[in-house]
Amino acid sequence: MAATNPTLFDWNDVDILPDMLRLELVLHYLPDDDIVKALELNRGRGRDDYPIAAMWNAVIAGIVFQHRSIQGLVREMRRNPSLLGVCGFNPMSTQGKPVTTIVWNEQADKAEIVSIPKELFDTVPNCWNFYRFLGNLIELEENQGLIQKMMKTLREQLMVELPDFGNHLGYDGKAIDSHSTGQENRETGETSDPDANWGKHETLGIDSNTGKEWKKVKSWFGYGLHLIADTQYEIPVAFGLTPASHAEVTELDRMLDDLFEETPALAERCKDFSADRGLDSGKLKSKLWDEYQIRPLIDTRELWSEEKQMPDYDPSKSITRPLNPDRADNIIHTEKGEVFCVCPLTGEHRDLAFQGFEADRNTMKYRCPAAAYGLDCEGRESCYKNADINVGDFGRIIRIDITEQDRRIFTPTPFGSPSWHRGYNRRSALERINNRIDNNFGFEDHFIRGKANMTTRVGLALVVMMALALGHAKEGRQGQMRSLVKPIPALDTG
Repeated sequence: MAATNPTLFDWNDVDILPDMLRLELVLHYLPDDDIVKALELNRGRGRDDYPIAAMWNAVIAGIVFQHRSIQGLVREMRRNPSLLGVCGFNPMSTQGKPVTTIVWNEQADKAEIVSIPKELFDTVPNCWNFYRFLGNLIELEENQGLIQKMMKTLREQLMVELPDFGNHLGYDGKAIDSHSTGQENRETGETSDPDANWGKHETLGIDSNTGKEWKKVKSWFGYGLHLIADTQYEIPVAFGLTPASHAEVTELDRMLDDLFEETPALAERCKDFSADRGLDSGKLKSKLWDEYQIRPLIDTRELWSEEKQMPDYDPSKSITRPLNPDRADNIIHTEKGEVFCVCPLTGEHRDLAFQGFEADRNTMKYRCPAAAYGLDCEGRESCYKNADINVGDFGRIIRIDITEQDRRIFTPTPFGSPSWHRGYNRRSALERINNRIDNNFGFEDHFIRGKANMTTRVGLALVVMMALALGHAKEGRQGQMRSLVKPIPALDTG
């Protein structure tokens, strides 16, 4: 049987092109009816050279195909007629109806009605058309927030399609440079992007070899992207954009309120929330648990400083403090929430045996390590006396009420436990999403200035990511939900 070669201009062949399939998948699952209608209403009776729906589809195509500029998108559309067709433009240039007018015929000495043919109409919008369209889109988003509403709809659709979507959430902040140097104009005193400002991020640590503290400082002029995502599926859930100097903890607090107010079912579904040590806050950790019953998996900063001034301070050892400083006891803890007992006779430190979190009591339950693990402890009897209670064969039990302790240090899932590490390690999903934002969507090298412009562009990138994931999930390709570039396999039609 002879092979059938596709003809050069057979538009039916568009359906088997992998790139076009990705675009069609996004356009099909993107809930954009409201935004297209609003853009059409905004146009009113103005010029209608290019359909609103087609212009919108072209903007989405520029994101799907990762064009870093409008010029790149226009060039692609001029050399790719299949892309024009998928967006909704006529791939062939057309000629408008002739214009009828009256002219004076000098030879006949009378007026005559003539038809003047129009020039060929270019079906590919030029850069100016796209800049004007994007300007209207940015203004619309600033006033009505329709891209944010699309994100809410996609979030809810993903929750329906994936019963465990939202079980594990996480947060990460990301620096996004403005397309501005940040230098002030000598005459006006303003920068070329007045909405942006300078931000600074400090990273602290201790050298494992020397025991000395080190600090790394990063500064940038632009904005901060605040992203909440599902850390199991690596899919965005919500975002905020602020000038670079805005505090992450403040923005996350607002985002959580808005997110769980918009989607209460997500708060009920979420089991844990992870973030790095920059978000270490007793207020935030207590809010997650007290208001939403969500376990905070947030790294704890080491802020204790009094002990560092002591002459016998050893930076290679963790600082400890008594759990109950108001009475004589041998239970101590670190700033990370690790709890130990100190043998009254030998001075040996032993990890208490964690027995779980009692949610109905808001208490962390620990057991004497000697009783739990069958260890010999010379000071066992003295330790039991310190408890000031009757201790049976089960050994001493220590309950820590987290509401009566430092909420920054004591949380329902103790720092360093296996479940804490499993949940916290999922937070790396945020780093991969941020990498896609930089490299796939071009925010590492862009031409964007202005908060409204940046918010709209970031929002479009994230809804495209969510729509692509939703489409793959609905069509049985969960393994491709994270991929932005992997081709969609063509259907085998026999």
